[in-house]
Amino acid sequence: MRVFITGGTGFIGSAVIRELLGAGHEVTGLARSEESKGRLAAMGAPALDGSLEDLDSLRRGAETAGAVIHLAFVHNFADFAASAETDRRAIQAIGETLAGTGKTFIVTSGVPSGENGHTVTENDPSDPRTPRVSEQAALPFAERGVRVLIVRPSRFVHGDGNFGFITWLMDIAREKGMAAYIGDGANRIHAVHRLDLARLFLLVLEKGETGAKYQAVSDFAIPYRSAAEAMGRRLNVPAISISMEQGLEHFGFLSQIVGADNPASSEITQAALGWKPTRLSLLEDLENGVTP
Repeated sequence: MRVFITGGTGFIGSAVIRELLGAGHEVTGLARSEESKGRLAAMGAPALDGSLEDLDSLRRGAETAGAVIHLAFVHNFADFAASAETDRRAIQAIGETLAGTGKTFIVTSGVPSGENGHTVTENDPSDPRTPRVSEQAALPFAERGVRVLIVRPSRFVHGDGNFGFITWLMDIAREKGMAAYIGDGANRIHAVHRLDLARLFLLVLEKGETGAKYQAVSDFAIPYRSAAEAMGRRLNVPAISISMEQGLEHFGFLSQIVGADNPASSEITQAALGWKPTRLSLLEDLENGVTP
């Protein structure tokens, strides 16, 4: 199948492209710079000039492909609402182009935040507290002749020396000389290795059901203290408990992530698609993986 992908040169997207090509699919990637074109060419994927803001380029990519995987997102935390609006417009443009064609449209979202330690499953709705509305924008096209599928990666995607949000937390630990956790650190996070995530995208493309949501979670419930201790050992700094008030100053906007009790599951996804994560867990990767 010919697949058009946004975000194909990123940490996750590059792994997805290699997985798709390895399975015999043809891939074209959106590229906004010569550097991006070079990265795509090195992977064996031709480039389409454009960007998320250039809606005509998104339409051209969708028109010539049998499937679209939308991975790109502008992570501008200084104006997250604007980033979410860019994402919504991109999804709308692609969806309108695919309407009535029966083509596949895989949209990337994220595992929602749970309340009071609730284990989030695929049946939970997207988080209404965030301005990002990827799922809400995409799913109505399932009623308009598009094979829409949602992939929800864990917030903590890791692998090959990159730990996503954990990398930022490690930078804070280096700067401040300690790997902090809030309170007793018993609150839980979830994670997934990027190569397991890439495999899931392939399975969703080939086997997913229209309108379904699939969660990419391999570590369901890691006590944050365990992650902080692993970071501390990796960086040779102590793991130290701090209060919630201290956490706001220490972590900045990441304090909500660090202090939240947010376990999640992918049992429904695994049963539906036969997806079985096999790569290093987050703690194993922190202890034994590539040094960032």
